[in-house]
Amino acid sequence: MMKRMLFAYAGTLLAFLVLDGLWLGVLMARTYRSLLGSLMLDRPLLAPAAVFYLLYVLGCVVFVVLPATSWQRAAGMGALLGLVAYGTYDLTNWATLKGWSAQLALMDMAWGALLTCVACTVGYWAMRKAG
Repeated sequence: MMKRMLFAYAGTLLAFLVLDGLWLGVLMARTYRSLLGSLMLDRPLLAPAAVFYLLYVLGCVVFVVLPATSWQRAAGMGALLGLVAYGTYDLTNWATLKGWSAQLALMDMAWGALLTCVACTVGYWAMRKAG
């Protein structure tokens, strides 16, 4: 069981980091900078970012990957978890921060749902490979 959990965690984390790194660092960096402007730091704080990734992936594994009975279930529940988690963040920011737009909230929520869907699916496949 421990081997399956480690493979599930490692697979989910690797997929999440690679995809989110591409999204934030390559594909959408200019878009976020233009939409958020002065709200963004020049350089992100690595410690809170690392804690987010480690904690969020733990939630993905515990609530989605381990209980999933198929990759389709992992994908669907991952998408739902991503939508809820990113929605909590984005809708709260939209409701309370100047400059947080509906466009940004919807785009980020869609990304969170897709990213978590794919990461949980990869984690499920990694867990299955562990035996």
